[in-house]
Amino acid sequence: MKRDDRQQAIMDLLVAEGTVELDALAERFAVSRMTIHRDLDELEGAGLLRKVRGGATIQSGTRFESDFRFRERQNAGAKAAMSRAALDLIEPGMTVMINDGSMTAVLGQMLPQKRPLTVITNNAAVIDALKAESGVTLIALGGTYSAKYNAYLGKLTEDALATLRADIAFISTPAVMGLETFHMDDSVVQSKRRMMDQATMRVLVVNHTRFGQAALYRLAALDEFDHIITDALPAEDARKALDAKGIALTIATQDPEKATA
Repeated sequence: MKRDDRQQAIMDLLVAEGTVELDALAERFAVSRMTIHRDLDELEGAGLLRKVRGGATIQSGTRFESDFRFRERQNAGAKAAMSRAALDLIEPGMTVMINDGSMTAVLGQMLPQKRPLTVITNNAAVIDALKAESGVTLIALGGTYSAKYNAYLGKLTEDALATLRADIAFISTPAVMGLETFHMDDSVVQSKRRMMDQATMRVLVVNHTRFGQAALYRLAALDEFDHIITDALPAEDARKALDAKGIALTIATQDPEKATA
């Protein structure tokens, strides 16, 4: 197997399993451990994974978020369920802000159901989904394109957001620790934070597995959001912290008829 094909196969395994072991990869592809080490080094250098003891992972760390190309292929059912719950908060005629991320990319594809709308976004997947839709006024934010996040980021993005207002902003996060949200990239935090500042209503959309996870930069406290949408109840420790502060979650199940608040 050629190197590029082997590295693509490693990426496919990571999407399916989240973590891979070096010895298992060497056996699977009938190559040496050193060859797999080089493959993982190259993929890590491209920002596609992070090496861990004895293998590699695409699970988030305090300084690492997996590439958009991985994330868009994961948790399709949960993302669709959360997007449906988010869509219930939108009324025709609203101005809606959508941040970066694979979760909100799914929501962006559903937005024409609520047309007419004005949509403000730095999410390249949302821009692609909406650019030809009638009844949707699309304001695409400029900035420096990040392939890792498939989004436009930086000062140009933040300056543009400072001149705009929205009825509602949908914000995603890879980490919730205690009663606060975090992200591993400061430029992403700044664009998310600016959207929150410019919106009348703020909605956090977060997978339940992200509770109890830490990242380097603080984004916001949970009580800064008007709604928090997730796909299942988080672990008991996280639930106790939320209950103690009276913070409610909207649980969006994959069966929309069973969604509960």
